[in-house]
Amino acid sequence: MNGADTAWILVATALVLFMTLPGLALFYGGLVRARNVLSVFMHCFAIACLMSVLWMIAGYTIAFGGEGAYWGGLSKLFLTGVDADSLSGTIPEILFFAFQMTFAVITPALIVGAYVERIGFGFVLAFSAAWMLLIYAPVVHWIWGGGFLAEMGVVDFAGGIVVHETAGLAAILLALVLGPRKTKHTPPHNPGLVFVGAGMLWVGWFGFNGGSALAADGSAAMAITVTHLSAATASLTWALWERIKFGRASLVSIVTGSIAGLASITPAAGSVGPVEALIIGGVAGILCQEAVVLIRDKLKIDDSLDVFAVHGVGGIFGTIMIAVFGGATWAAQLTGLAVVGVFTIVGTLIIIYVVKAIFGLRVDEETETNGLDLAVHGERGYELNS
Repeated sequence: MNGADTAWILVATALVLFMTLPGLALFYGGLVRARNVLSVFMHCFAIACLMSVLWMIAGYTIAFGGEGAYWGGLSKLFLTGVDADSLSGTIPEILFFAFQMTFAVITPALIVGAYVERIGFGFVLAFSAAWMLLIYAPVVHWIWGGGFLAEMGVVDFAGGIVVHETAGLAAILLALVLGPRKTKHTPPHNPGLVFVGAGMLWVGWFGFNGGSALAADGSAAMAITVTHLSAATASLTWALWERIKFGRASLVSIVTGSIAGLASITPAAGSVGPVEALIIGGVAGILCQEAVVLIRDKLKIDDSLDVFAVHGVGGIFGTIMIAVFGGATWAAQLTGLAVVGVFTIVGTLIIIYVVKAIFGLRVDEETETNGLDLAVHGERGYELNS
């Protein structure tokens, strides 16, 4: 065991959990109507709790329990054989479990942005549980757990495919099945919360990407540096592009640009340097904004908080850029994206319709109009004036 590596991953684990609680919750909560902000918080918090338990019971062993081509097996069910003395590389295996658990928390939580303001709470929990175990955990094994895509040479440093492609595709599929909100053109009720949440996500992303080096070394330092530069550049290009098109740049736009830059650099953070990070972030700020326009305005898909356009497109773009800059082959990267994409689409659709048949999917029209906070959770965080 290496003490420095262990100390850094302890910190990184806390940082990644901080991304969901409270970072993502605040970011998403500020974008919805005031009468739905508590439901967004509830979704993020409940998902974090449920995914943590399920990752311990079965998710970890599916992802990292063995060296099979397609899944890790059940040898570490309920963390069997994992204790304070067992190692994973240079860190305690129980710490590796905890670090990966925070990824299993945030990935289904990202999908929340696609279905806010109109989804049933029972569906949220059941879908997230099934999706994490049946979609996310196997994909983790394929790429990070020594599975067949890893053997093919697919490179995904911190989750461009594993996290952002899978969550983005699941999000847009749920948006399509759900249909649009009744009040989807209502502006964000609190851009200040969006700003605070985005700032927390940015800081937490240092653990997300820097921690994925699994060591306190130059690779972690470079990952943090390129992560910051990509986020900063994408923020500027997103705001500039909005200014060129509409004559003004908003707070929500510039902080959304940072998330696009962060998602795009995630898969490539272990393969590129500062100059490449500027290029990736610079393109991502424009590319992801145009994806928002395409999905929201041209295709009329109500992916409420632009999960696919920002996370899905950003993660896919960053994965491809590894091949552009020579960190992997084109064949490996495109194969990884295609295989995971088809698996996620088919598997997610099956889960959606099975869970819908059992729990229902969408709240009734009156509940949606009045807001989920009071109708579903019996609480009111804000006056019903927006």
